[in-house]
Amino acid sequence: MTRPYVVLSCAMSIDGYLDSEAPSRLPMSNAEDFDRVDQLRADSDAIMVGASTVRRDNPRLLVRSADRREQRLDRGRRDSPCKVTVTASGDLPPESAFFAVGEVDKLVYCPRGEAERIGRALGGVATVVGLADRVTMRDLVDDLGARGVRRLMVEGGGRTHTQFLREDIADELQLVIAPFFVGEARAPRFVEAGAFPWTPTRRAHLVDARPIGDVVLLRYALSERFEADGADRGRSG
Repeated sequence: MTRPYVVLSCAMSIDGYLDSEAPSRLPMSNAEDFDRVDQLRADSDAIMVGASTVRRDNPRLLVRSADRREQRLDRGRRDSPCKVTVTASGDLPPESAFFAVGEVDKLVYCPRGEAERIGRALGGVATVVGLADRVTMRDLVDDLGARGVRRLMVEGGGRTHTQFLREDIADELQLVIAPFFVGEARAPRFVEAGAFPWTPTRRAHLVDARPIGDVVLLRYALSERFEADGADRGRSG
């Protein structure tokens, strides 16, 4: 079994926020970068967000470009990648766009002891997969690999990115910096506090830094599996 190649994709403000405190989503990027992200989605086998992102942002997680959807169909794939999320509580609205939009597989990972309850609550809108007593990202990507997923795009939010980074299970980070500050104490941040493998003595390798309109893309290699010629794209919406 091959573990999926994992790309973390994120856009944040200069001061490290993913969004504002307001209920409506604060766009962090521009049209050119959103198109880059769409290409990254089209290149992926699965797209993952955390349960809080499903609740807060209600993302559709579909390939937007008709040409890219057609290209996927021509290669014998669904027109958009499989959708993936993870939850311990099962607090996921079955009517959300994550479940209701798109003729693609939807996978919900949870602790093994909660799988039956969460499956009943969702009412068949997704496949519920119980792992161990505590879900780790390593176990999750191993299960995805067994299901044939070779490339996983992780679009957030901050808690999900933090888990992948803490566990040293990501191969690449594509980070876009928006040209403004948020400065709100309760707004969601890119990562939570924690012990990360990348330190002053083990630095992440910056392989690309370039402007895309008024934002900047930073692309980091996080593992020896980094694909230098892979999609230089990346993030959520």
